Amino acid sequence: MTSHLRADWPHLLRWLRSPKGLFAGVLLVLTIPAVWHAGWSLVWPSLLAAMLTAAVCDVPLLRWRDGDWSVPDGALLTGWLIALVLSPHQPWHVAAAASIIGIGAKHALRVKRANVLNPAAAGVVATYFLFGSGQSWWGALPELPTPWIALLLATGAFMTWRLHKTALALSFLGVYYLIATALAFVDPAKVVALYRAPDVHMALFFAGFMATDPPTSPPRYGDQLKYGALAAVVSMVLYMTVGAVYFLLGGLLVANLWEGWRKWQHARQHRRPTAATPVTT
Repeated sequence: MTSHLRADWPHLLRWLRSPKGLFAGVLLVLTIPAVWHAGWSLVWPSLLAAMLTAAVCDVPLLRWRDGDWSVPDGALLTGWLIALVLSPHQPWHVAAAASIIGIGAKHALRVKRANVLNPAAAGVVATYFLFGSGQSWWGALPELPTPWIALLLATGAFMTWRLHKTALALSFLGVYYLIATALAFVDPAKVVALYRAPDVHMALFFAGFMATDPPTSPPRYGDQLKYGALAAVVSMVLYMTVGAVYFLLGGLLVANLWEGWRKWQHARQHRRPTAATPVTT
């Protein structure tokens, strides 16, 4: 038993230093005060249902895809995010359904072995249409006193820096609030909520932890600027026209599709046979 623990310890340390391990640690830092305020008895049904359902769904799909068994750490993070976004007052089966849909979307639509859609966003948006589910983004600490927003800013900035996605996050936030400020001169009552809790917390959490998802967002800085701007524009269009609670996640899914199309185009170009160069004498 001790020898197995010693053998696994380096692997655990490597995972903790990986993007997924760091992401789990950062989510834990945010989840602890959020649960402390909301109450464990309120949040645990949806939190456990989302995480366990995502893991159970992902394990056989990973086995089928990769030909080997593996720990569904990505699925656990997906379920965790879903639970932090959905209102904890929703029935636990709504969170479980969001996880099923999110994991299904992750495996169904792929380009170059990478999923196209952010699974947490896909699952949460789908449950809005299926169940009329509410979103409180309680994991972004909107109900805690204002100084707690510093923790959200610090953890989000750390993750964007660690993932090399700072350009994406700043592009989204810059365009998002630039449009909101411009609209304030036209209809201030319509956009004033975007500068208050919980909408400010939603935007910061979204930019730091969802828009920057490595498999579904571009790695190059130039593409990140376009991706973040597109997500911001579509989000604001949805907010002003539909006004639905999923406006940020809807903007993200459109940006996901753009990035997936860009990857598909790139892969298609590299698959085209090149004409043989004529030999001259």
